[in-house]
Amino acid sequence: MKIGIINVTGYAGIELARILHRHPEADVVSVTGRSAAGEELGDALPHLARLGMTIEPEITKSVDVVFSALPQVASAEACVPFVRAGVKVIDISADFRLHDPAVYAEWYGVEHPAPDLLATSVYGLTELDRAGIAAASLVANPGCYPTAALLALAPVVSEGLVSERVIVDAKTGVSGAGRGLSMGTHFSEVNENVFAYGVDGHRHLPEITQELRRMRAGFEPSVLFQPHLIPMTRGILDTVYADLTDGAFASVEAAKAGVRDLYASFYADAPFVHVVGAPPQTKQTWGNNDCLIHPTVDTRTGRLVVFAVLDNLVKGAAGQAVQNMNLMFGLPESTGLEQLAIYP
Repeated sequence: MKIGIINVTGYAGIELARILHRHPEADVVSVTGRSAAGEELGDALPHLARLGMTIEPEITKSVDVVFSALPQVASAEACVPFVRAGVKVIDISADFRLHDPAVYAEWYGVEHPAPDLLATSVYGLTELDRAGIAAASLVANPGCYPTAALLALAPVVSEGLVSERVIVDAKTGVSGAGRGLSMGTHFSEVNENVFAYGVDGHRHLPEITQELRRMRAGFEPSVLFQPHLIPMTRGILDTVYADLTDGAFASVEAAKAGVRDLYASFYADAPFVHVVGAPPQTKQTWGNNDCLIHPTVDTRTGRLVVFAVLDNLVKGAAGQAVQNMNLMFGLPESTGLEQLAIYP
């Protein structure tokens, strides 16, 4: 497969290049970067020097698939010509995740440049729609927070075991904000500090709500989603709370065992989702494509609590994109993604 990467100099683009370099079926032939166009990739990013490429202002070679790692709005504008030309596209931004143009305009403050494509794009959370992704020409890669939250909720929502009121308490490392400079990600502001943001509504909220609705007919979720920034580079920890439906289980102990068995069965064929016996830690997924999930039931309140962790740049971005590419080209979804986490 001949591959083009739009915006290789962003964190997601950098991670894509790293992963695809060792992919046995991938041949990255063209990479772009807005501010670094004309530079050798190895000069701008020395750890990628062995790719031996020049950063270009546009994709110049014939390609089978394009990954876009541009920010939203700019990404749609770059992707549309490739989609119209019949090239497969995987967009890592949020531009094709929301299927309703009005909802997109509400949350992103602009009209979508190609609203007709919103209806045909496929939401690329591989574990929940393998058939759709395999047949897709345009895949919208999920956001990092929603990936963890949706994988944490899918088994119980699909089985109708939780009420519609859901709380997602989420923490992320600083790389989720991208490479752009801002006071909010300045070292002196972030180091030894934790704070909430997006208190009046985060753009990943409508994405979570949209995909939860699709899991079960008639399910109308009321989601409280609150992200926090913590002083680390990589990682997502979502702690998800939901009330079990009346009569779902005979007792709290039965519920604990029941949800553990349900999750293990639901993800039995998912190579990158692992149901673990204790609350997982973000370092346990550092640098790989795993999502570790620990479901339990609080003994005092009887509420479901699910912990999910992943690397926001891999399973939350570039690794998920490669997993989707594999399905789109008929490859095993784990191809090129088998690496273990880097620990500690």
